[in-house]
Amino acid sequence: MSGVSATGTLGTASSQSPAKKPKKRQAPDSVLGTLMKIVLLGIVDAIAVYVLIQLASKHEWLIFGISLAVTLLINWIYLRRGGLPAKYLAPGVFFLLIFQVFVMLYSTYIAFTNYGDGHNSSKEDAITAIQLAAQERVPNSPQYAATVLEKSGTLYLLVTEPDGKAKLGTTGEVLQEVTPSTKSSTGQATGVDGYRTLEFTDLLQNQQAVTAVKAPISDNPADGSLATSDGSTAYVFAPKLKYDAAADTFTDTTTGAVYSDNGKGAFASADGQQLSTGWKIDVGFANFQRAFTDPNLSGPLWQVTLWTFAFAFLSVLTTFALGLFLAIAFNRADLRGKRIYRVLMILPYAFPAFLSGLVWSGLLNPEFGFINNALLGGADIPWLTDPWLAKFSVLLVNLWLGYPYMFLVCTGALQSLPEEVDEAARMDGASAWRIFRSIKLPLLLVSVAPLLISSFAFNFNNFNVIYMLTGGGPRFDGTTYDIGATDILITMVYKVAFGGTGRDYGLASALAIIIFIIVAVISTISFNKTKALEEIN
Repeated sequence: MSGVSATGTLGTASSQSPAKKPKKRQAPDSVLGTLMKIVLLGIVDAIAVYVLIQLASKHEWLIFGISLAVTLLINWIYLRRGGLPAKYLAPGVFFLLIFQVFVMLYSTYIAFTNYGDGHNSSKEDAITAIQLAAQERVPNSPQYAATVLEKSGTLYLLVTEPDGKAKLGTTGEVLQEVTPSTKSSTGQATGVDGYRTLEFTDLLQNQQAVTAVKAPISDNPADGSLATSDGSTAYVFAPKLKYDAAADTFTDTTTGAVYSDNGKGAFASADGQQLSTGWKIDVGFANFQRAFTDPNLSGPLWQVTLWTFAFAFLSVLTTFALGLFLAIAFNRADLRGKRIYRVLMILPYAFPAFLSGLVWSGLLNPEFGFINNALLGGADIPWLTDPWLAKFSVLLVNLWLGYPYMFLVCTGALQSLPEEVDEAARMDGASAWRIFRSIKLPLLLVSVAPLLISSFAFNFNNFNVIYMLTGGGPRFDGTTYDIGATDILITMVYKVAFGGTGRDYGLASALAIIIFIIVAVISTISFNKTKALEEIN
């Protein structure tokens, strides 16, 4: 019986599915943790509601839907029980999408548009802006009694029509009928509740701001606007450029010139004259093509690209050489006070790079700098104004800023090398140079090679030292762009995007994408090459 019973028991056990592991019970949150969760989620939801209201008011329904979905997802993640990995990963993924993925996608989109000064809105906005900008006083226009009011720092125009109606408006706000709180003896409206009436002295002190106020007569910009030059009388101003919606053209009423859509986001006449305000359109690869074919830009671009490679390579080479030399020198076991020396060596690393650039710019000033006047006895050496000396100065300052990092890296790497190999080589009669060249340096490169690659990528985009020391100068001849001999690609992109008056965000984004591709290709090739060094280990 016992044998049958045992067999039956085994048969029953083998026919059953494996026992499921009991689920781990989620420990209940503490009271403090629950309160913190409620408070933080409440803050997130409050911000989200504010953002959603703003998006809805501007009819941005796509972003509204995405924001609503993200808000609901965040609440679902943190209000449900379990899902601990998602609770830790959600903030990082959220900020990654906002500050990395979105920025990259938006920059790519901008690179294929003509977005920049004069092309930053829709065609409808451009038509309105052209009409408002081309305002001229209408001959024999009616005269209105006017009073200038002020509220929250904005100037308003209070006009009294011939029939006695009072209207109030300002630039961008159509004139609306109001009930004046005060009137003059002639019936002119002089005040409105909630507004301050400007006195004569206020008008004198704010004359330019007063004359700049143009209150539209109606929602149609073609009807013109009211403006005053003395603060007491207003006249009708109408655009000299008349827009024909059917023909989609502007006609200059004074010259008769006709401006039509030129297909490039602007109105232009037959002889090529273009109105200053345009709109944003897709231009395909025109920005990338322009970077290499525009004679005003392609020549400086090639010079800047070559100098960028040279600057990044020489910066890595010089800082690594000096850092390694000092690391070997201060790694001797019998050296006294090496802790003090090491602290002194890394002091430049503690200074902000942009501040160091400004300080060195003053020291190297050819006329008033300390180096020329004090150290060189009043010599006239153009450290920052000669193209080649300016490049040398940039490399010298970057060496001063960068060698402490390499010193720290090499010191750590040297201390991790096995001493047995060094001692064995000495017993075999190898010289110090042979030990360094054949043993220490290859082993050192195994650990520091990835850091050298990352240092190359950093110096490829080392904006601070260039912009603060030389500002990219001295400037190239033969180009209207503010590009100079020491500009690298990233400073050139900054100047194209934000420098001067002709900002071109589309072109700057295209250049930024080119830089990204160059750095990505070099980094990929370099990291693949470092695999050969791993075989040394």
